[in-house]
Amino acid sequence: MADTPRWLLLVTHLPPKPDYLRVKLRRRIQRIGALPLKGSVYVLPLRDGTTEDLMWLRAELLADGADAVVFAATPLAGVTDAQLAALFGDADAAEPTAEEPRDERATGRTWVTRAGVFVDRIASAWLVRRFIDPEARFAFTSDARYAPRPGEVRFDMFQGEYTHEGDRCTFETLLARFDLDAPALRAIGEIVHDVDMRDGKFERPEAAGVEAVLAGLVHEEADDARRIERGAAVFDALYARLGGADR
Repeated sequence: MADTPRWLLLVTHLPPKPDYLRVKLRRRIQRIGALPLKGSVYVLPLRDGTTEDLMWLRAELLADGADAVVFAATPLAGVTDAQLAALFGDADAAEPTAEEPRDERATGRTWVTRAGVFVDRIASAWLVRRFIDPEARFAFTSDARYAPRPGEVRFDMFQGEYTHEGDRCTFETLLARFDLDAPALRAIGEIVHDVDMRDGKFERPEAAGVEAVLAGLVHEEADDARRIERGAAVFDALYARLGGADR
């Protein structure tokens, strides 16, 4: 049986004109973190969010008169999983090491995310309300290109203000951007990463249990607001178990 694909490929064919398409493609590729593989082929790890990124990029290219195809792929010859993973490791290492800008906390904002919340979005909502914006309200959309209104901020969605960055899940992005470095929060970030990214980066033993509990919650609770409310109790307990103190 073939291995489950771990990679997404974007294969592009651009017309000779207009010239700006090449610049646009290069900028979009850099923004979403894809890397050139061969010629007009670009690669990304297959995980929540990256498929959406490439599908929207494909739609933009088609609208501009280009052609593009997106594949989920498993390497068979010419490159290995390990080599692809190393490519992304090297790309991360090449990132500037200057101190990251820290985001200011503002209270009472509406945090918008994709409908059908699961691990990363439930955990991120808990983090937001407990440590970033205690008065936060949450809203859910099925529009992948949702444009925020005044007082709204998007998370874990296409072009969101807080979403996957490099190999970080959204929870990890929030930790970094708001300078949250308590050991218990870092540990939860590793657990959420292992469940959401499925790359075994941290090999946290709690990951399978957390995923099972949240999968059960999602199975019996269709309402996203209730999922976040009930999920908060899970992460409160996990935070306490990992040695977290009150704010």
